[in-house]
Amino acid sequence: MKILLAVDNSSHSRNALQSVRTQFSPRDTEVRVLHVLQPVSLSAPPQMSPAYAPELREEGVQARILTSGIAEELRAAGFRAESVVQIGDVREEIVRAASEWPADLIVVGSHGTGRLRHLLLGSVAEFVARHAPCSVEIVRAPAGAGTSSVHPGRS
Repeated sequence: MKILLAVDNSSHSRNALQSVRTQFSPRDTEVRVLHVLQPVSLSAPPQMSPAYAPELREEGVQARILTSGIAEELRAAGFRAESVVQIGDVREEIVRAASEWPADLIVVGSHGTGRLRHLLLGSVAEFVARHAPCSVEIVRAPAGAGTSSVHPGRS
């Protein structure tokens, strides 16, 4: 089985990682750990590459550390794992990566973090579930673990 594990630096991503580790046999599973960096502007001038985003240089370093660390954890548990960092719209890049690889399953946390999350219409998990070319598992925090709210101040 080929699993695309979409992560950010949130506890929800840690829960998604744990879900993969506990549900699937390492011997039969290949995992691609994906983090998507979203530029401030999703449209680049025609003379620039759409992936050109100098403001994300430091975030890119942190994203590579994050994804390689998760892939290493998976390899230590016996999984075949690799890490990938992409630049673009988070929702679209997850769906595109799953289609191009091709993944049998996408695993994603129910909520994420990021400087642009309040600007996005709809959640990443919902978009991925609606547009993915394969099955999608949306992992919530375990009961009683407490979760961070996507909309602070709302109940």
